[in-house]
Amino acid sequence: MSDTVPVVVPDIGDFEQVDVVEVLVAVGDDVSVDQSLITLESDKASMEVPSPAAGRVVEIAVELGGQVGEGDLILTIEAADPPAEEPEVAAAPPEEPKPPHAEAAAAAPAPAPRPSSSRRRRPPPPAGSGPATSTSPPHASPGVRRFARLLGVDLTRVSGSGAKGRILLEDVEAFVKDVMTGRGPQGEGAGIPPVPEIDFSKFGPVESKPLSRIRKLSAASLHRSWLNVPHVTQHDEADITDLEAFRRAHLHEARERGVRLTLLAFLMKAVAASLAEFAEMNSSLAPDGESLILKRYFHLGVAVDTPDGLVVPVVRDVDRKSVYELAGELGEVSGRARERKLRPADIQGATFTISSLGGIGGTAFTPIVNAPEVGILGVSRAVRRPVYIGAGLAPRLMLPVSLSYDHRVIDGAYAARFTSHLCSLLADIRRVVL
Repeated sequence: MSDTVPVVVPDIGDFEQVDVVEVLVAVGDDVSVDQSLITLESDKASMEVPSPAAGRVVEIAVELGGQVGEGDLILTIEAADPPAEEPEVAAAPPEEPKPPHAEAAAAAPAPAPRPSSSRRRRPPPPAGSGPATSTSPPHASPGVRRFARLLGVDLTRVSGSGAKGRILLEDVEAFVKDVMTGRGPQGEGAGIPPVPEIDFSKFGPVESKPLSRIRKLSAASLHRSWLNVPHVTQHDEADITDLEAFRRAHLHEARERGVRLTLLAFLMKAVAASLAEFAEMNSSLAPDGESLILKRYFHLGVAVDTPDGLVVPVVRDVDRKSVYELAGELGEVSGRARERKLRPADIQGATFTISSLGGIGGTAFTPIVNAPEVGILGVSRAVRRPVYIGAGLAPRLMLPVSLSYDHRVIDGAYAARFTSHLCSLLADIRRVVL
């Protein structure tokens, strides 16, 4: 008789629960090893759960639109050939140490690693009870509580639409939207005039297109940063004529290494070197506003344009990696972002962000700081134009850069020195190794 293999939810980082956005198989389907079974989606990343064994699906324990947590049963497979090891070992990956911010979630009772086959996750019911009173603590997951803290939302004032009044992520988003449009409780947000509602169909044909989950979450995050961070943008340009010649001279070697050598990899090295020289640009303002948290590591967020919206995966320890290593990692993480296969760890821990529009166009723009970071670098398309060198003109390839920064932490002179230093490194990339 064939053995059955239970497939459970793998490590999902510091999220207590994530949404089931796709169920890719049905009962009776034959599956192969590593074939995708379901797609899970957290706040800003999606991941597909692969099959640990070949066989036939005999039971599915999740539902589209439901929520699952780490260790919950997804489905059961009747293995084609009995696995050499115990099914528990094949189904559950070795436990990995959790990040420090997951300690709160770890303190809660852990879900059973092998729930009964009758246990199923159901989508949350329609809107239920109202907001929690001041005498009863709000009912919300650690992930929702963390999201609310980032937005400065008092959960006791939020109505929960989940089971038994549980506050969901969408409830927090709706509360913030109401406050920002002046519809919040007790006149909150009155200082911001609401945008009038207009029936556009009166003027011609219209079409309603729902926003993706990523776009909605990004909108809330960007709005929060724009309202809380006093933005200033410093524009500059770098002469990358020699850098571009150096890059092209090494394209063949890069292809032999199996990587695509782009300007962005060199830019990341120059940014990391500049952050090491200007430490306050690699910091965050403490919650009490009384001190700076200076970070001694250099993890760069890189904005990636995907069909579902802008995603910012993180490349870690940029200062310790070669340009070839960065080029390879950039290709891998960008591919996962576009295929909706980013892991939770892929979008956490950035100290500074780069948003490059060089492949599209433009001469300058004002990127929005990704708080709690204090700076973000925007890069536009490089243009070849005549530049005075000494007494004469020479054609040079000039790269426009736009640095937006948190004026509570960075002043104009510091920002100008940062961009000047960065441009000097891009003009002569050899200075990065000095």
